[in-house]
Amino acid sequence: MKSLRFPHPLVLLTLFIILAAVLSYVLPAGQFDRRPNAATGREVVVPGSYHLVPPTPVGPLEVAVAIPKGLAAAGAVVFMIFLAGGAFTVVDQTGALRFGVDWLLRHAQGREGAVIPVVAVLFGTMGALENMGEEIIALVPVLLVLMRRLGYPVLTAVAASLGTAVVGAAFSPINPFQVGIAQQLAQLPLLSAAGYRLVFLAVALGIWIGGTMRHASHYRVAPETGADDAATPLAGGGRPGLVLLLLLVAFSIFAYGVVSLGWDFDQMSALFLLLGIGAGLLGGLGFTGTAEGFVMGFRDIAFSAILVGFARAIFVVLEQGHIVDTIVRGLAAPLAHLPVALAALGMLGAHAALHLPVPSVSGQAVLTMPLLVPLSDLIGLPRQVTVLAYQYGAGMTDLLTPTNGALMAMLAVCGVRYDQWLRFAGPLYGLLLALGAVSVLLGIWLQLA
Repeated sequence: MKSLRFPHPLVLLTLFIILAAVLSYVLPAGQFDRRPNAATGREVVVPGSYHLVPPTPVGPLEVAVAIPKGLAAAGAVVFMIFLAGGAFTVVDQTGALRFGVDWLLRHAQGREGAVIPVVAVLFGTMGALENMGEEIIALVPVLLVLMRRLGYPVLTAVAASLGTAVVGAAFSPINPFQVGIAQQLAQLPLLSAAGYRLVFLAVALGIWIGGTMRHASHYRVAPETGADDAATPLAGGGRPGLVLLLLLVAFSIFAYGVVSLGWDFDQMSALFLLLGIGAGLLGGLGFTGTAEGFVMGFRDIAFSAILVGFARAIFVVLEQGHIVDTIVRGLAAPLAHLPVALAALGMLGAHAALHLPVPSVSGQAVLTMPLLVPLSDLIGLPRQVTVLAYQYGAGMTDLLTPTNGALMAMLAVCGVRYDQWLRFAGPLYGLLLALGAVSVLLGIWLQLA
């Protein structure tokens, strides 16, 4: 008997879109009033303002229309993925990626086991600093070449990059898109309890990186030697070193722009476009060869880009049905009747559950913190612990939820099935969730401020 397998990612996401539409017929339509928040520059919900609105069930035609609407809503991310995919295909055709990986492995000879933790710490740091997610998709070609040359399974590329970035973001003391917004909404000083968070960040990264290295070692095969690559003339006329230098300069500009200049996806896309053009011309591909490289990259990355739009369509349907606020209220209301410790753990679980229909961590903070902070004051729960419950519950769920477009896109471009990822990430997620629960309970005991 053929073993059961998860459906194709497009099928899985389409089923979630249909489920969201069905819920618009089952759940009552309602919404909170909203008001501008000066601290965050966003609109936040007004506690106690939930009210029913006329039902707006989402019909079959509207379900179909939600998919192009989701693609349009995620347009900046989708186009960044296309341009990044095209740019890195051009870079790869110049031979720069092979050249760079060969150089790295020559200098790491005898210390290949250190490559995974070094890569993981780098991505974990970027996750903690700026919530790095979709941007990592652009780096897949480099990661895949590196892991294959080390003999590690391709799943390692996802785990050491996006997985570690998610863990870093969820436990971060400074991530502006998670803890930063949540602390502002909770009227807590920015960077408050940073030392406490750093301790748990170190433990969380240790758990995830240890699990990644264990999986990589267990499934390691004979490394690709690169002999065939060496025997094949480089399409770029033998100038991969210059292209690699250009790539490193582009990465430096990318990091500076994101961390210091607050770049969004449009600026990132422009940088990748310039990188691809510069790499093609510098690498000797010429205008036609560069254009053909971009087209090949567009074709190869198209599926991953489309998945991001399908994932966004789920939230589009929930919004059209006016049931997002209903779901939030249904998860938050029972917490008021629980003891303090159970309420805090309930918040952790509620945030994890809510992150399935609300895949934006910053959007979830704006939606939930104005409701949960007054509740925390009412039951005697420290506001800092309320923020911790949000961070861990919402942030770590990005490791598993299929509505995380970046995750689904990464798995698709690396050729990793979603069920394979769940078997790897599920147990580690459980350990990290337990660590988050310990942090929350300890924070209550310490009356963390």
